[in-house]
Amino acid sequence: MAETLEDLNIMLEDLGNASKRVGLKMNMDKTKIMLNAHVAPAPVNVGNITLEVVDHYVYLGQTIQLGKSNFEKEISRRIQLGWAAFGKLRHIFASEIPQCLKTKVFDQCVLPVMTYGSETWSLTMGLLKRLKVTQRAMERAMLGISLLDRIRNDEIRRRTKSTDIARRIASLKWQWAGHIARRTDGRWSGKVLEWRPRTGRRSVGRPPTRWTDDLVKVAGSRWMRTAQDRSLWRSLGEAYAQQWASLG
Repeated sequence: MAETLEDLNIMLEDLGNASKRVGLKMNMDKTKIMLNAHVAPAPVNVGNITLEVVDHYVYLGQTIQLGKSNFEKEISRRIQLGWAAFGKLRHIFASEIPQCLKTKVFDQCVLPVMTYGSETWSLTMGLLKRLKVTQRAMERAMLGISLLDRIRNDEIRRRTKSTDIARRIASLKWQWAGHIARRTDGRWSGKVLEWRPRTGRRSVGRPPTRWTDDLVKVAGSRWMRTAQDRSLWRSLGEAYAQQWASLG
């Protein structure tokens, strides 16, 4: 990361030269440039190759994007990957094995794909509703029923007994938040939570949802201090997970 493209260019050149000295080579097809609103776009070259400027890219298995609604693409990607995992196991879900075994396969093989990296998401009702709609569609496919059968969602869940995806995501995020708050090794993950952006005029419109907003609603503005008490944090976590699981 750099504050100017000139600095970034120097850093990349240094990385390329250092790589060559130990027999390594940068993969230019996987090296991309992403800029925020404070930097004017301009070509960035490493050697005689101009790097591609993108507005999003997949890094460590998760779509990275700047600006508002920066998790929309990742949610869409998670849904797509979830259906791909479901499709590979469709022969199991369409078989005559007991429903409890189908649910176990679903919870252990499909839900983890759809919730990967969810600890870092800024949760909103819109995002989680999209995931819940997808899960209900998969549960109907497991049961061999359709929307035309007009079976209520709570009855479908009673039959499948699958883990609610919103509850799973909320639980993962709550556990991760407590883990970060209790760290004492000075790693950057804790420092990022306390970082305040540069001063300036706020953009027009409703401010984007921040990662900590939903945590503050349950644990208060001093949630990092509350997280030091593990038993208290676990008890609050149940209320936190329930508020998201109760969505439509």
